[in-house]
Amino acid sequence: MKPLSWVRKGLALAAAGVIAASVGLPGPAAAQTPPGVLIVGQIAEPKSLDPAAVTAVNDFRILVNLYEGLTRYAPGTLEVEPSLATDWTISEDGTEYTFTLREGVRFHDGTAFNAEAVKFNFDRMLDESHPYHDTGPFPLSFFFGAVESTEVVDDLTVKFTLDAPYAPFLSNLAYPTGLIVSPEAVRTHGAEFGRNPVGTGPFVFAEWRSNEAVVVERHEGYWGEAAGTQAVVFRPITDANTRVAEMLAGGIDLMVEVPPTSLGQFDGDAFDVAEQAGPHVWFLILNAKEGPFADKRVRQAANYAINKEAIVNDVLEGTATVATGPTPPAFAWAYNEALDPYPYDPAKARALIADAGAEGAALTFYVTEGGSGMLDPVPMGTAIQADLEAVGFDVTIETYEWNTFLGEVNPGLEGKADMAEMAWMTNDPDTLPYLALRSEAWPENGGFNSGYYANEQVDTLLEAARRATDQDERARLYREMQAIVQEDAPWVFVANWKQNAVTSDRVDNFGLEPSFLLYLKDVVKN
Repeated sequence: MKPLSWVRKGLALAAAGVIAASVGLPGPAAAQTPPGVLIVGQIAEPKSLDPAAVTAVNDFRILVNLYEGLTRYAPGTLEVEPSLATDWTISEDGTEYTFTLREGVRFHDGTAFNAEAVKFNFDRMLDESHPYHDTGPFPLSFFFGAVESTEVVDDLTVKFTLDAPYAPFLSNLAYPTGLIVSPEAVRTHGAEFGRNPVGTGPFVFAEWRSNEAVVVERHEGYWGEAAGTQAVVFRPITDANTRVAEMLAGGIDLMVEVPPTSLGQFDGDAFDVAEQAGPHVWFLILNAKEGPFADKRVRQAANYAINKEAIVNDVLEGTATVATGPTPPAFAWAYNEALDPYPYDPAKARALIADAGAEGAALTFYVTEGGSGMLDPVPMGTAIQADLEAVGFDVTIETYEWNTFLGEVNPGLEGKADMAEMAWMTNDPDTLPYLALRSEAWPENGGFNSGYYANEQVDTLLEAARRATDQDERARLYREMQAIVQEDAPWVFVANWKQNAVTSDRVDNFGLEPSFLLYLKDVVKN
C-alpha cells in the first residue's frame, strides 16, 4: 500500500476511534494508525508552504522537513553548523561571506541545487525588480536587509556582500526564512508556489487538503540519510481540547503545545512528554501611538497591574517563568540579569493611572484562540482582563482565529485596538527587538512594531549591536537596550515558556529543539 493510501486509511480509522471515544462506544485501538505514517496535531492551518512568505512557527514546523538552508542549528543548540553549504569564509571587515555548496544535491523536482539557485532565492526576496518578486510578500526579508548583492562565483560557490558587518547573518540563514526553494518550481507555479512547495529536504510534498491535512512523504532521493518514516501528516486542530482528545484516543501520534492543564493526562507508559526551554517571549503589544497607552505611565501601570506570577503558576501550571523584558533568558550571553520583572503592585498601577488622568479608560484587547507559542491564550487573556479591570480599566476582548488574528495585528493596532497578545520564538537577540521595537519597523515600513513604539536610543543600540563583531560588545549593547525598553514599557512582559510536546509510545527518536522547530527526519513510527 502506498503512503497516501496508508494516510487516508489511518485518518479514517483514527477519526472513528475519536468519535467512538466521545460517545462512550468501543472503537478502533490507537494502534490502528498505520505504521510508518506519523500523524502530527498542529495548532492551526498553515498560511503558506513558501518559507520566504510566512512568519509563524506553526508553518515553520512543516517547512523545515521539506527544505534546507545553507546553514542549520546544531542539534540541541542555537549554534550554527553547515547544511547545504559545507563551509564558508568571512572577509576581515565582516562584509563578505563566501560559501562552498554541497555537491550532488537536487531539488525534489529533479533540478540541480547550485549557486544560481541560491542567488535566485535571495534576489527573489530582496530585489524588487526580480521577475518573481511578486510571488511575495516576504515579511521577514528584514533578516537579510544587509545583503547588497548575491554573486555566483562558480557552480558550487556563492558570495554575499553586505552593506556593513552583520553579526546575526549566519544564524538568520539557518532560520526558516533562509530555507532554499526550487527556482524552477517558483517559475512554474508563480504566486501559487506556497501551495506547491519544492525543496531539498528529507521529505517531499504530497498534498494539502485545506483545513484537513498537509501530507509529506519520505524523499527517496535525499542526499543524506533517509527519513525514518514513510510519511508525515500535519493535521490542523485549532481547539486545544480537541487536540488532547485526539491524542488520548489515538487519532494523532504527536501533539505540540499541550495545554498545561492537560499535561497530567499523559502520565503513564502509553505516552512520552518532551520539554525544552528556548528563546520564547509571550507579551502584550500596547498601542503607544494613540489612546491610553500613548502615555508611558499607563503602559507601566499595565505592567504593575497584571499578576504575572499567578498567570505562570495558576494558568500555565509552572510551565513558564515571568518575563523581565524583550530578551529571553535563553540568550544567556546577552540577557540583562540586573533587571527584575515588574512586580505585581495594583496600588502603584492605580496611582500611575490617576497621575496620567486615565481612570476608567476603555481598552480593546485582541486575543487569539491559539497560535504559535501562544500558550493558553484565552484563559491568559481572561486573567489579564480581570487584573486590568481591577485597577479601573474597562476592557473589551475581541477573539480571533490565529491567521485572522495575525491579519488584524501585524498591520498595526492604530484605529483598531489598544493591546494584543503576541508570542515570538527567535534565533538571535537581534531578531525580536529589531523587527518589533525599532521605529523603522512600524507596519507601514514592513516591520512588526504593531504598537508603534519609537525610541531613538533603542534604534541606535540595535543598529550598533548587529554591526558589532565582538560578542561581548554586542552583549553590552543588548543589555543597555533591555533596560531602556523595560522602562519605556511598550509591551507588558508576561512569560518565557518552556515548550512541550507529547508522543505516543509508538514514536521513537523524537526530541524538541531550542529553536522551536520540529525536525522529524530521524523519527520512527512503529
